[in-house]
Amino acid sequence: MDSSASYTVFAGHTQLASGNWAPVLTATKQHLDAGGDPVLIFDDDTGQQIDVDFSGSLDEVLVRAGADRSGATPRPGRPKLGVVSREVSLLPRHWEWLQDQPNGASAALRRLVDEARKRTPRGRQLRDSAYRFIWAVAGNFENAEEAIRALYAREDARLERMMENWPSDVREHVLLLVARAWREEQLAG
Repeated sequence: MDSSASYTVFAGHTQLASGNWAPVLTATKQHLDAGGDPVLIFDDDTGQQIDVDFSGSLDEVLVRAGADRSGATPRPGRPKLGVVSREVSLLPRHWEWLQDQPNGASAALRRLVDEARKRTPRGRQLRDSAYRFIWAVAGNFENAEEAIRALYAREDARLERMMENWPSDVREHVLLLVARAWREEQLAG
């Protein structure tokens, strides 16, 4: 996990913790050890849910989750420093093209992914994060679909109206994500 990234944990409709990876894991482990409700952990940049094995001691959890008490995380590199191996299905012509690329197929694929990520506006990525959060935590709430429509239409006042009866922690987290998206959209001009 990226130590500069932000993560948020919800137990039901209550925000349990938010911030850097190691402190979020620590608060979550303490909550679960005290018999607290099950949790959902979100990457605030992507809205993706993150699964963590909280069995064992806090130190064991931090090691398994790639963090230490300082919040430091492993740095990218090979093999134990961040490279993840997964299967990719391509057509023969794609494999032929990749074989001809300097530094090999993996390096070429990483470059292509990085270039595509740069072309996706950051504001859009953050709105997608808010969407994923809404769908996971509030998808069955009153006006959830209308709130999502307002989110993508950039009708933030309407979004707030659609969420006015939602639990405050859920509403405030969505608004935080939307504010981050709005700032990025303003910077992109």
